[in-house]
Amino acid sequence: MLVAAAVCPAPPLLVPEIAAGAAAELGDARTACSDALAVLAASRPDLLVVVGAADQDHRGPYPQGSRGTFRGHGVQLDVQLGDGDEGPRLLPTSLAVGAWLLRRARWGAAPVEGLGVGEPLDAEQCLRAGRDLAARDARVALLVMGEGSACRTLKAPGYLDERAAGFDAAAAHALGSADTAALAALDADLAHELQAAGRAPWQVLAGAAEDAGLDGRLLYEDAPYGVGYFVAAWS
Repeated sequence: MLVAAAVCPAPPLLVPEIAAGAAAELGDARTACSDALAVLAASRPDLLVVVGAADQDHRGPYPQGSRGTFRGHGVQLDVQLGDGDEGPRLLPTSLAVGAWLLRRARWGAAPVEGLGVGEPLDAEQCLRAGRDLAARDARVALLVMGEGSACRTLKAPGYLDERAAGFDAAAAHALGSADTAALAALDADLAHELQAAGRAPWQVLAGAAEDAGLDGRLLYEDAPYGVGYFVAAWS
C-alpha cells in the first residue's frame, strides 16, 4: 500500500556540480525536494521506488544497487540506488537525479528500487503500473521524478506554446491536492506536444495512490528556463 510520495523535477542542473555558477538559481527547488524527502522518511516505508521518465533504452525496473552517472554532463560524479551490487544497466537521467537527491538526504530508511517509464505507456498502463507498485509491500513510498511542459517561454527547449501554462497549472493543482483523477486525466498527446516528461511518472503515482487516501502539498512551483518544475509531498 502506498503510504507517502514525493514529486520532484529531474533536470541535471539540480545537481550543483553540474549547474556550477548557476547553482543558486535552483536553491529553492533543492530545499523543497529535501522537505519532500523528509516526508518520505517519516512515513517509514518498507520499500521506496524511484519512478522517472526514461527513453526507450532505459525503461523498465532497476534493482537496488543500480548505478547512474553524470559524467556525460562534464562532472566526475556517480550515484547509486541504495546499497547492493551494481545493476545490469545505467540509470536514466531522471532516476540518477533521484538517486542524487536520496544521497544528499542520506537516505537509509528502506530499500530503494527504480522504474523508468515513458510515452508509449498510455494513462491506463501507467495507472496499472502504479497499482502494481503499491501492492509490492505493506508500506510503499514513491519518489516521482519529472517535469511539466518545456514550452513556457520563447527560450524554453520547446519554444513558447500558449497551451503550456494551462497544462502546468492543472498539473500543479493535481499534484498539490493529491487529485489522482485529475492526474489520470492529463492528456498524453498534449503532454507529448508540450514535452512534459512528468506525465507518465505522475500517472503511475495516480495509480499507486488510488485507494491510499493521501493528502498533498505543493512545496514549489516555478518555470526556470521555461520548463515547469513542481515539488509536492503526499502523506
